[in-house]
Amino acid sequence: MSDILVKIRDLHFSRGNRKIFDGLSMDIPRQGITAIMGPSGTGKTTLLKLMGGQLRPDSGSVEVDGLNVHQLSTKKLFELRKRMGMLFQSGALLTDLTVFENVAYPLREHTQLNDAMIRHLVLLKLNAVGLRGAAEMSPSELSGGMARRVALARAIALDPMMVMYDEPFTGQDPISMGVLVSLISELNSALNICSIVVSHDVPETMSIADHVHIISAGKVIESGSPASLENSESAWTHQFVHGDADGPVPFHYPAKPLLDDLYTGS
Repeated sequence: MSDILVKIRDLHFSRGNRKIFDGLSMDIPRQGITAIMGPSGTGKTTLLKLMGGQLRPDSGSVEVDGLNVHQLSTKKLFELRKRMGMLFQSGALLTDLTVFENVAYPLREHTQLNDAMIRHLVLLKLNAVGLRGAAEMSPSELSGGMARRVALARAIALDPMMVMYDEPFTGQDPISMGVLVSLISELNSALNICSIVVSHDVPETMSIADHVHIISAGKVIESGSPASLENSESAWTHQFVHGDADGPVPFHYPAKPLLDDLYTGS
């Protein structure tokens, strides 16, 4: 069995005339926490959708566990997705279902387990995220941080080989953020799986990542351990990691000279 779970090679993808990925290549290990980072709008969430087969690349390949995602039949793609958990940026809980039923949903949909076994599994998953006591609450009664934790319990309901986290820390207060950071790290260690964290929250993500890919302009700018990227000699990496206002990423979006714009047509 290969140590690489996700293998991406020469990936090209565009939306209209806008090039999102321009020959991106990346390896993600079978175990540990891999962070995919970069400024907003660089295609981080799009990359997760390409891994899950929701989008198709213009060219290039995405392999997950040795399978070319975009060459699979619909049936085989759905089988692969059962082994891929996803924590959506919004949580994406089903508002008409209780917390318990949200976590039970993938078990009812994809297994033949009886109600007693489903109950045991759901309570175990909720206990793992500290919310067994909230089982009968509705999503509308949850705080933002609690909703993310319920969504995480649902993401691990089928004991996946990998869990993808789409901006898990966005909009969280410091306590909720700390809880999520700790949970991602602890669950990854306990389950011994591959965790892929897409984020632009540098301190939180770097604190738990084993490996980091920084992407921009459709390519991987630099990869390495958090420590190596903290001390990178790349001006681009340094600007992103340290949040510098001045650097390779310009303040102004490309435009014609200001005077030309001001006096056009006058």
